[in-house]
Amino acid sequence: MPFCQYLFSQQIIGLTPKEVIKIETILLGDAAEQLRTLDADSVHCCVTSPPYFGLRDYGVPGQIGQEAVPEEYIGRLVEVFREIHRVLRSDGTLWLNIGDSYTSGGRKTRDHDKKLPARAANHRPGTPEGMKPKDLIGIPWMLAFALRSDGWYLRQDIIWHKPRCIPESVRDRCTRSHEYIFLLSKSERYFFNADAIKEPAAESTKVRMAQDIRHQAGSFRQPGKANGPLKPGGDGETRNKRSVWSVCPAYYKGAHFAVYPERLVEPCVLAGCPEGGTVLDPFTGSGTTGAVAKRLRRNFIGVELNPEYREMALARIGATEIEYEQMKLQAGSGV
Repeated sequence: MPFCQYLFSQQIIGLTPKEVIKIETILLGDAAEQLRTLDADSVHCCVTSPPYFGLRDYGVPGQIGQEAVPEEYIGRLVEVFREIHRVLRSDGTLWLNIGDSYTSGGRKTRDHDKKLPARAANHRPGTPEGMKPKDLIGIPWMLAFALRSDGWYLRQDIIWHKPRCIPESVRDRCTRSHEYIFLLSKSERYFFNADAIKEPAAESTKVRMAQDIRHQAGSFRQPGKANGPLKPGGDGETRNKRSVWSVCPAYYKGAHFAVYPERLVEPCVLAGCPEGGTVLDPFTGSGTTGAVAKRLRRNFIGVELNPEYREMALARIGATEIEYEQMKLQAGSGV
């Protein structure tokens, strides 16, 4: 029996989508190889953050991020996401968080910082051919364009703004306080639940919505237009989510480095996967995507190369399930 067919056969018959979802697994091994064991058209969405180029050595043979040149790094990721393209349903989406890197400029590796382990950069490749020391490489857009050329629809770049970013000891540029999240789709039309991630409308919008349309100063169209003044749509209380997300970085006990926060993953899962659907993360790490998927009543399939991180992620997802069961018991008892 194919792997995904086996997983879906394990669901408890008769449960509503809001009940506990019983499917979660984390495959151990190389991402591309493990993804080949999954059925085609079986996953609703993928939310992931692959290892960044030239940043850290996780001490596991075959890891991504240790390549000598950016092109090799991009090539390996394209291979992984080609398999994700295969396993996604025709209406599936990929939410890809990726940060940029600088060429080393000949600097040595930075040692671990006991007070702030996330600052450690224990791997620095040499300056790639064709680039200069201290160049910003442009990894996110190199990857985005490569995926587009490989058949993905590149739908949006989302800015992850970090209000409390990791400090940098630089004096010749600004401190980095953002990363990218790319929304890519398998098809021209795809599942996207915009209502699930609406955000509060601006106060100025609420005021305008409360006005009679004839008194909305500044809302008239250009002279010669016949369809009258403009009035914002919606209910006046919410609006379509904007493309700059301000979310503070997060840490998870046991993880060696900073992990991407659950608040960053939540809108991706809510918009990209229906309740009871399946979320995939081929670079599971400490299990952020899996924990969010379980809490939001989605199924989860992960892949992780590092056995230590796999065990950590399984424990984290299991704890999420226990917390949910406790909440259900409290709700049932009226607590």
